[in-house]
Amino acid sequence: GLSGTGKGTTVARLAELLPDSTTWSNGNVFRSLTLLALKWCEAQGLPAFDAARALTPDNLRDFMSMLTFDKYNGKFDIRIQGLGVDALVSDICNTELKAPAVGKAIPTVANVTQGEVVKFVAEATAKMSAAGLTVLIEGREATVNHIPTPHRFALTLSDTAVIGQRRAAQRLMASAKKVFEAANVQEPKGEDIAAVLKMLVSYM
Repeated sequence: GLSGTGKGTTVARLAELLPDSTTWSNGNVFRSLTLLALKWCEAQGLPAFDAARALTPDNLRDFMSMLTFDKYNGKFDIRIQGLGVDALVSDICNTELKAPAVGKAIPTVANVTQGEVVKFVAEATAKMSAAGLTVLIEGREATVNHIPTPHRFALTLSDTAVIGQRRAAQRLMASAKKVFEAANVQEPKGEDIAAVLKMLVSYM
């Protein structure tokens, strides 16, 4: 399904219903690579994302080497290590990996990394399957179609405007999180969250 159609929500619900199951998002791998490509451009002092310079074969090999799939804190996860980033994807999948700059560059990155991501996914799902888990994979057809399975479903939306609304909400919450982190506020109150969101909306 397309971005924002509810793939993640659907597989999360299925994971609750199916025993010994876990979820997997191909989009998180593409977003992780995109984040690294953006960090590379920053490290080079480039004013903006430069696909021609960032997405060379050598750089793509380096970016892939910065992604590790294994068990962390008792759960399977992807760890990003490199170019100033050291984080688990589960911790940043709705914040840094959903940043506007990542969203803008991800189509370009995805266009040249399908092979790398398919290989990464195959190895990760094999590791989870060997651990006795049923793997629920979500992603775009271009990548998911390369993964052999008799069980395949596509999600669609009758009103595609919902996709934009959802993405706007995610960006607002990511920005609000940064505001509270900068102010060292660990548990903001409801009224404080509302005030910050109202302020952020006024800047849009």
